[in-house]
Parts: sequence; C-alpha cells; structure tokens
Amino acid sequence: MGKFSKQETSWIFYDWANSAYSIIITTAVFPIFYKAAATKAGVSAANSTAYLGYTIAIATFILAMLGPILGTIADYQGFKKRFFSFFFAIGVGFTACLAFVPDDQWFLLLVFYTLATVGSAGANVFYDAFIVDVTTEERMNRVSARGFSMGYIGSAIPFLISIAIIVLAQSHILPLSTAFASKLAFIITALWWGLFTISLFKHVKQRFYIERQPHPVRSSFKRLGHTLKAIKSYRALFLFLLAYFFYIDGVGTVISMSTAYGTDLGIRSTHLLIILFVTQVVAAPFALIYGRLAETFTAKKMLYVGICIYILVCIYAYFLKSTLDFWILAMLVATSQGGIQALSRSYFAKLIPKNKANEFFGFYNIFGKFASIMGPLLVGVTAQLTGRSNMGVFSLILLFIIGIIILKGVPQPEPASHYDKDLNVGG
Repeated sequence: MGKFSKQETSWIFYDWANSAYSIIITTAVFPIFYKAAATKAGVSAANSTAYLGYTIAIATFILAMLGPILGTIADYQGFKKRFFSFFFAIGVGFTACLAFVPDDQWFLLLVFYTLATVGSAGANVFYDAFIVDVTTEERMNRVSARGFSMGYIGSAIPFLISIAIIVLAQSHILPLSTAFASKLAFIITALWWGLFTISLFKHVKQRFYIERQPHPVRSSFKRLGHTLKAIKSYRALFLFLLAYFFYIDGVGTVISMSTAYGTDLGIRSTHLLIILFVTQVVAAPFALIYGRLAETFTAKKMLYVGICIYILVCIYAYFLKSTLDFWILAMLVATSQGGIQALSRSYFAKLIPKNKANEFFGFYNIFGKFASIMGPLLVGVTAQLTGRSNMGVFSLILLFIIGIIILKGVPQPEPASHYDKDLNVGG
C-alpha cells in the first residue's frame, strides 16, 4: 500500500492529539476532580453524579442537533476547515479553562466541561469528514485504523504523565496538592491537543466540496431536507447507520461501564488506572491489525469479527469474579474496540458522497451519540428486574446480534461517483 502521504499523516496525528481529551477529561481525571469539588461544596454524591449525567446528556443533545446542520453548511467550498477550527478552539480553550476554576466551583466546572465537550466532539465531525480529502477509497481502512492506533498511543503518553504527577503529589513526593496536580493534567491535555494539531492545519485541505451559493445557510437547510426526503435512495447508508446504532451502543456501554465493574470487584482505583493504561497500549497494535486484515478479508468481515468478540466479552463478563478475570476482560476489549471504531468510520466514508461528507458525518455523529442511551438503559432495566448486575451486561448481547443481522444486509460500498454524479466536485 506504500507509505503514508503528508496529508494522511497530518490527518492521522489529530487522533494522536485529540485522544488525550477522551481519556484524561472524559474518562479519568476530570470526573474524579469534579466529584471532589462538588463534595467540597456540600453537594451529595448522588446529586453530583446526577448533575454530571445531565451535563453529558445536554452536551450530547447539542451535538446531535448541530451535527447535520453545520455539516451541511460546511460542505460548501472553504467552510470545512473554518468549522473545524472553530470547534477546535472552543475545545482546547475551555479544556485549559478548567484549570483556572476555583476548587469548590462545581457548577462552573460543568459549564466549562460542556463547552469543551461540544468543542471536542464538534471538531471530530469535521475531522472524520476530512478522511475523504486526504486519502483514496482503497487506503481508507488502513488510514482510519492508523488514526485510532496513534490515538491510543498518543492518549497514553499525556495520561501517564498526568497520573504520575497526581500520584507523586498524593505521595507528597511533589510539593503539590492533588487538586493542583489535576489542574496540571488539564493544561497538559490542552497543550498536547493544540501542539499536535498544527500539522493538520498546515497540510490538510478540503478537496471535495459543493460550490458556494448566494444564501448558504438557507440553501443548506434545503439540501438537508432533500437528503432526508430522499433517504430511500441511500439504502446502503441507512442500513449501515442502523446497524452501527446497535453495535456501537454495545461497544460504548462496555467501555463506559467497565470501571464500575472493576470497582464492584473491589479493585483499587490505582489498579484500575493501570488496567486502563495497559488497555490503551494493547488496543493500539490491534487497531492496525484490523486495518491490515480489512485489506485482505474486507472491512465488513472484520466488523463481524469485532462484534463476535464483543459477544464473547458479554458472556465472559457474566462469570466475572476476580481481578484476573477483569484483566482478561479488559484485554479482550482492547483487541477489538479500536478496530471496530476505525473500520466503521472508513466503511461509512466509502458509502457517502464525498462532496457531502460533512453532512453525512453529521448523521454518523447523531447515531453514535444517541446510541449511547439505549445500552446503559438496557443494562439498568435488566439488572433491576433480575437483581443481578451481571445479567445487565449479558443483555448487551441483544444489541450486538441485532447489529450483525442488519449489517449483513448492507451492500458493498459503490463508487463515489454513484452518489456524486449530480453535484459539482472540487479538488
């Protein structure tokens, strides 16, 4: 397949840059810092957890609503980079601002966290859409997989630095408070994210676009409406998004709830952070392996493999009893979580018309965001009805089975010209 081009490498390195936000802000450091701030302000544990949940729901809703609308506008010539830059600046800026919020101002933390999340996820809509501009259809699986692989490695480095600072502060080896050490982690995230995005700004450009019209916003709403009315003509896209909605919900639920399972087993928080770090490291080469195997066996078949592994994960989680069991579960997840996400992105990119990439990745964003609702709900309801949390995890198998059945009906991607024939294509 040859070496990666300058454009491909620059695009790939944004995964390296932005993934630091996912693990440090979304998963590890910020939730702990926020809970401590809320407790200091006299907010009960139950209420602070609920407020964080509401905040995530609000940010998810904002992104789901804005994605297709802004994406449709961004398909016009020269708009994609502008929208990406806008959301990138919001994400990096408010991530840094988290470090300057007083320790007991939990509500302000949530406000800044909402804005940082909107910025991060919003930039990702346009970043994902740039894949059609930087590479060919034949190389998309490999390029997308390399992006996820680099993301795992790129997130592990600042995460390790941040955790080291926090642990050394807690051990009084560094003359810092734990709160200040956590704030340093926010600054490290913003700097890492910003520094490694410079290459994308320099070398990635919008090659496919729709020619500008006199009233771009009004015209964009008309195009969006036309797309929704003509959804039947995008049968492959619709079926894939429906399959994606189910199986990615299962993937996301397993990832988001894994720490809770470990806590229930009595695993200490320090050990959980180590397991999380090792999972990131192991996931990196497996994302690459999925990309390479997709070139031989097709992306669709490798998606089947990934979904089947997640079904095994749900079965194994049902019998989870020890720390060793949790390690095995984490490593099973690591083998496939990056591969599934990478190949889903590249498979979708092959199905969409290139000059409407932003609009369609806006829909991709909607399905991915709203999919994060059903899985946790299924786990909660099943666990309550049966009185057993492991039955809740086992119930996720239903989502993977539905996803794989629908995916079987998705035809192979057709040439982009099949969809682009009536539109002006730049580049």
